Amino acid sequence: MRKNKHHQRKSNQDSSLSISDALNEDVLSKLKEAKKELAQVEKKKEEQRQEQIRLERKEREKNKTFEELLNEYGDIGSKF
Repeated sequence: MRKNKHHQRKSNQDSSLSISDALNEDVLSKLKEAKKELAQVEKKKEEQRQEQIRLERKEREKNKTFEELLNEYGDIGSKF
């Protein structure tokens, strides 16, 4: 009887460890997936921010006055 109880207890511990391991693996895989998704979201936000900066720069260039353009590019154009 003693050996049987000891064997059952050991068996229960083994099954609880395997369930625990399975849960840990499941949680770990979910965390890895969440990390990957977060990285993708951050990358997309950075790309959008860079695009916004580019558009703002282009808009500022388009709206420059003749005087600003002359000051910025005046020396280059005087060669011709």
